[in-house]
Amino acid sequence: MKQKKIVITGGPSTGKTTVINKIDALGYTCLHEISRDVTLAAREEGITQLFITNPLLFSDKLLAGRLDQFNTANTIEEEVVFLDRGVPDVVAYLNGTDITYGENYKETCNTAKYDVVFIFPPWEEIHSNDNERYEDFEEAKRIHQLLDQTYRDYGYTPIIVPTGTVEERTNFILKTLNIS
Repeated sequence: MKQKKIVITGGPSTGKTTVINKIDALGYTCLHEISRDVTLAAREEGITQLFITNPLLFSDKLLAGRLDQFNTANTIEEEVVFLDRGVPDVVAYLNGTDITYGENYKETCNTAKYDVVFIFPPWEEIHSNDNERYEDFEEAKRIHQLLDQTYRDYGYTPIIVPTGTVEERTNFILKTLNIS
C-alpha cells in the first residue's frame, strides 16, 4: 500500500480548518495546522506577532514543524494522511515579502513531496479576523495567489475546493480522492 499525503491549503479564513476537522471527525488521519501554536508560543515570550516581528524566525519554525509533520506522516500506517498546509506554504508566505530565505527552503519543498494538493479559494462571506489571523480580505486574496503559484512552481496542480457547506466541501475532497 502506497500512502498518499494530501495537503489542504488556502489563505486565511477560507474554511479549510473547519473541513479538516470534519475529515478528522470522519476517522481519517489528519495532521493539523501548526502556525497558531508557533504564534501562541511566541506570545508567551512577549512577541505579539512573530511573523511580523521576525518573519524569518517564524518561517524557520514553521519549516521545521511542517517537515516534522511530513516525516510523521511517513510513519503512519494509513492509506491517506491529510495535512493542514504543507512545506510550500512557508515559501509562499515568504514570497509575499521582500525577505531573502535560504536554499534549505527550496530543498525542503523539493524533497518533501505530497501526492495531492487541495486549495481553498478566498471567500468573503466567511472571512473573519481574530487574535492570530490579522489579514484583511484583500490580503487573503493575495495570499491565495501566492499559495497557488508556489505550489505550481514546485510541480503541483492544486485542486480548487468549491465554496459550499462543510459537508459539500468535505464530500468534494473525499470523492475526488475516491475514498468516500
